[in-house]
Amino acid sequence: MEMHQLRYFAAVVDEGTFTGAARHLHVSQSGISTQVAKLERELGQQLLDRSGRHLRLTPAGEAVLPLAKTALATLDAIRHTAAEFADAVRGRVRLGMIMGCSIPPFLDTVADLGRTHPGIELSLHEEHSDDLRSQVLSGSLDLALIGYAGETAPGLEASVVIDEPIAAVVPAGHPLDRAELRLTDLRGEKILCLSPGTGIRAAYEASCRRLGLDPRVDIAASSPVALLRLAERGAGVAVLSASSAQGSGLRTVPLTDAATHCRLGLVARRDEHSPAVRLLRTRLVAALSAA
Repeated sequence: MEMHQLRYFAAVVDEGTFTGAARHLHVSQSGISTQVAKLERELGQQLLDRSGRHLRLTPAGEAVLPLAKTALATLDAIRHTAAEFADAVRGRVRLGMIMGCSIPPFLDTVADLGRTHPGIELSLHEEHSDDLRSQVLSGSLDLALIGYAGETAPGLEASVVIDEPIAAVVPAGHPLDRAELRLTDLRGEKILCLSPGTGIRAAYEASCRRLGLDPRVDIAASSPVALLRLAERGAGVAVLSASSAQGSGLRTVPLTDAATHCRLGLVARRDEHSPAVRLLRTRLVAALSAA
């Protein structure tokens, strides 16, 4: 049994005919037919029922097909990995990240790229999300990890890695330390939130406006950690995403009427990218999604 026989068999099933498979793989129809027949003889089982007007998988073919596709995918992965370690990918990547980014999978992937691909020149830029979005659109950045609310700008495509509602963060025992809250419950409290241009701030403001509320912020900071430390000290109620709201002695309370979610995503322009950009993008999306 040879891998190209499995590839021919899978192509015939996907295309529906030997002719279609031959056209797709740029191989003669007789060559594909011969190799699939040879595969069937080696396995001792007929994989395709050729008796009717249309090809159909036999029971044996139904069982073999997913195994064949798994084997082909594994072979492709081996080739791709070997090409990466052979430093086959070179070029320049201009990457942006949100202010104060400390996400381990993101930083690990960026650091690892330099070790596995010394031929890739990587530059890293830190800005607020709105600025990063504009720089990707203008072409001064290739990729950027940004926070945003709703949809990204036209012309950008985003790989969303976090999509979650905002929440209120208060010290344990605070009058608002409840099972859930509404945005109207925050009236009379000092509001702590991230600076304008961040996804959490945009989600908070959009949620307030949908309810006809004033999206007031009394203290703004560029780091969620600073807001958490202020909330711990009783400076006010921090409005953050649920995943970023962590701290000793703090309670994270869902805001049930905050309809607009905040998102974290890797954005790029909707056009063709270099192999180096595609490689880093694939690695970042895989690492962030897994985390």
